[in-house]
Amino acid sequence: MRKVVAILPAAGQGVRMGLHRKALMNIESTPILLHTLRKFAACSDITEIYIASPPEDISAIQAIAAGEDLGKKVTVVAGGNRRQDSVENCLRSVPPDTDLVAVHDAVRPFVTPALISSVIAEAARTGAAILGILSVDTVKQVDRTKIIGTLSRERIVLAQTPQVFRYDILLQAFDKALADGFYGTDEASLVEHLGLEVTVVPGSERNIKITKPSDLDLARYFLEQEQHSLGEAASDTLPQRKPK
Repeated sequence: MRKVVAILPAAGQGVRMGLHRKALMNIESTPILLHTLRKFAACSDITEIYIASPPEDISAIQAIAAGEDLGKKVTVVAGGNRRQDSVENCLRSVPPDTDLVAVHDAVRPFVTPALISSVIAEAARTGAAILGILSVDTVKQVDRTKIIGTLSRERIVLAQTPQVFRYDILLQAFDKALADGFYGTDEASLVEHLGLEVTVVPGSERNIKITKPSDLDLARYFLEQEQHSLGEAASDTLPQRKPK
């Protein structure tokens, strides 16, 4: 059986949200991080989970994980100043017998276990895969405030997470980035910098990253829909009374 470790960087400062500790913000009385943790705990392909936390929040995040029966080992690691540093701190702690590493934004709580499994399966085949969705908007290339070109939407993909890689590939990518002083906005960019191809698996428009206050309204709506669907599924499994 493959050993697949999930890394959830949760050390973001929440600058666009105007708040600190973004992953610990609540949606309907539950931390965003816990909503995300539950999805990875529910995915049978995930072996264990690592969380990158702000140093001052390690105890709080450990308590959140311990208070939930996740059924999987969860390790909390001190994050760094940037996302890349936080993921690297976790990666250096991952057991060397790991096969695949799945990196996922802690503030993307609406990923599904099925989506997680789909990108894991592709990475197991190719070595590197991410979730992504096609752009529905026209994309302009600009120089400050001036348009200098229009990019073909057919060649544009909006990257999502999880991003999944063979453990050895991701480790090499971080080693090269460190040696070159290269910083990327996601793990795929580090693997691209290594000179390797990354495959895109269709993601979901519901797999949003909560980064600004207006995202919380959409998140509450998605959560309500999610809970309604779970309630309907549970009622379908209840034994039906026979008419008298």
